[in-house]
Amino acid sequence: MNEKLSRPQFNQMDTTEKQTLMESLAARYNMTFLDLHTFDRWGQSSTTGIFEKDGRKFVFVPGDTVTLGWEQFAVGLNQESREELEYLFREWEMERDPEEMIRESMAPVRQAAIGPMLVGRELEEINWEPVKMDDPRLTVHPDWLKEFRDFAWSDSSSLTLHQSARIERTEKGFQICIYNHTDYDALLAMLENRGFSLPTADEWAYLCGGGCRTLFPWGDGLDYSMRLRWFEDMDEDENRPYDMEEPNFFGLSIAYDPYMREVVQADRLTTCGGDGGCNICGGLGPFLGFLPCSPHCKPEVQEDKELNGDYDFYRPIIRVENHD
Repeated sequence: MNEKLSRPQFNQMDTTEKQTLMESLAARYNMTFLDLHTFDRWGQSSTTGIFEKDGRKFVFVPGDTVTLGWEQFAVGLNQESREELEYLFREWEMERDPEEMIRESMAPVRQAAIGPMLVGRELEEINWEPVKMDDPRLTVHPDWLKEFRDFAWSDSSSLTLHQSARIERTEKGFQICIYNHTDYDALLAMLENRGFSLPTADEWAYLCGGGCRTLFPWGDGLDYSMRLRWFEDMDEDENRPYDMEEPNFFGLSIAYDPYMREVVQADRLTTCGGDGGCNICGGLGPFLGFLPCSPHCKPEVQEDKELNGDYDFYRPIIRVENHD
């Protein structure tokens, strides 16, 4: 790896050097370099470049050799997490050691050499395609159009017809999307065609945790002072993002919603960063609900190749090749 692109050296570079390096990456990958920004969160930080390509924002993430996976607490559960698990164990009439139970969901501890990447800052939808109201694929379904008209007169903010179409109210009017059935191979081919890849499970774990040895990037327990999606009512301040959605130390919005599985590159359709909401839906509470968002959680190999637009999302990356 070009030394400058690895995290220890990259973090020691001065602003002018970084600026020059970022401008050369932008030229090489046909991106617009916007600016340098410092992201500082949960005890890790990086000053890195923000780029734009095809309307998407990317950040440069330097490479590193890190330990991934989890087998024991680095610090230990905080009191609230311990009380939550003890309550569940009593409910289930189970004698369990929390550490042992958590370990069963975690990937084994391993060393991984992660290369430098340009990484999409936000998760993207896979199956939904924005269309106009007169799109023939819509007008051929009068029943959908009737539902849309009823919606337009209602005070709802969105309406989804399961794996068919959806309409959302926006400041400018309505945004309509139709659902395209697609599979894992088609997604990989589409990305490759545009010069992008998906992160592997190891790369994803690094992007999410940065090599942290705690269960979550901020510590071993859940931080209950955070505003957590699905557990907090948003009405009074609708536009503020949930805490875990805010950019992490690499500038990425990652692993913030257990219902959203992030598709990674593997031999078969594999996801990280969420379980499709299974634990939350099963009433297991915030700690076990958000456990699948741990950077160390075992990647989930899905049974078939079909992608589910309600739960599967992707993050485009570009692996930075070595040019000295």
